[in-house]
Amino acid sequence: MHQPTSLCRYRAGGQFPFAGRNPMQSDMDFALSPDQQEIRDAVLRIAAGFSGDYWLERDEDGQFPVEFHRAMAEAGWLGIAMPESVGGAGLGITEAALMMQAVAESGGGMAAASSIHGPVFSLEPVARFGNEEQQQRMIPPILSGEEKMCFAVTEPNVGLDTTKLKTRATRVDGGYRVDGEKVWITNAHVADRIMLLARTTPLEDVEKKTHGLSLFFTKLDREKVETRLIPKMGRKAVGSNTLFLNDFFIPEEDRIGAEGDGFKIILQGLNPERILLAAEAVGIGRAALTKAATYAKERVVFGRPIGQNQSIAHPLAKCWMELEAANLMVMKAASVFDAGGDCGADANAAKYLAAEAGFSACEAAVMTHGGMGYAKEYHVERYMREVMIPRIAPVSPQMILNYIAERVLELPKSY
Repeated sequence: MHQPTSLCRYRAGGQFPFAGRNPMQSDMDFALSPDQQEIRDAVLRIAAGFSGDYWLERDEDGQFPVEFHRAMAEAGWLGIAMPESVGGAGLGITEAALMMQAVAESGGGMAAASSIHGPVFSLEPVARFGNEEQQQRMIPPILSGEEKMCFAVTEPNVGLDTTKLKTRATRVDGGYRVDGEKVWITNAHVADRIMLLARTTPLEDVEKKTHGLSLFFTKLDREKVETRLIPKMGRKAVGSNTLFLNDFFIPEEDRIGAEGDGFKIILQGLNPERILLAAEAVGIGRAALTKAATYAKERVVFGRPIGQNQSIAHPLAKCWMELEAANLMVMKAASVFDAGGDCGADANAAKYLAAEAGFSACEAAVMTHGGMGYAKEYHVERYMREVMIPRIAPVSPQMILNYIAERVLELPKSY
């Protein structure tokens, strides 16, 4: 296994291109800075110790990639966007996006990215809204890899209408008792802690439907929280779960922010999540494109490499252009977020464009391989299955189109 490269040398003391200034006032240099290139290269060096065969084995046996998670944690990468005061690097979502893109691009795809995705953005509520005691108690064990976490928001029959959540946290002496059900919760079966959004005030008793939801980050008591793995199309190594919470006690000191402010708090993490998913979609698309181009140069039919045929070459060339264009949107969204600007439209557009470009690249890779594209040993069928994740989650492409139509073009709301 490759010796992990530490993040320590890339902490906030370095000169990153968007540090302390508005990126929209830059000289429009689209190249990575030397420090950003070093981050990308260092992550790729760690990922190189985990071959495609490693990820194929995890895809088949469904075991969480403990070795990869440990290597990234030990090198300090899980805290790339967390404050230095809690053991992080104090860098931005731009650098986090570069890291996650490199992880997916290395061949680990969405399985590799999803194994470390949570700590990179899901701890933002604690870092931004938790008190000093909570930050010091909750964040370092996740960044070090000592503990794993899951983020539980989604519920059956609720979908994207988060204000209709039915999981109820009832106040009791010293905290809350929680009852309810969650679905599609990543890594819940291996998690030590759970970030949980639950309703503390009934919907009918609040002035606005966004009120009355509270956010908690607490230890996962498996005697009170049952997890059931959901058999699914891809990314078997990083499980998705249905959760059943029954009389689950959460101490009051594990509530993040004020009671009833949970919806407002989680909104702060939506744009970073979209940016990181978009970066990962570009990464897995690049991995697929690399496989396809290599195969197209090596596969000889009728006395010539198949890549010499324009029917093979042109689709791959188009995929390259689509991925690079999407990546520019990803980096723009990340830079605007890091500068404190409103990146809602940029983040949503980046997620949409990157997911579509990644999907097209994975599809083209399978088709370029022909029958071998259907064989697991060539890996592109795994990419094809996994790229559906950023296309579907955390928000559907149709809802992004609605967002752009309403918020950017100021068209009437359609739903």
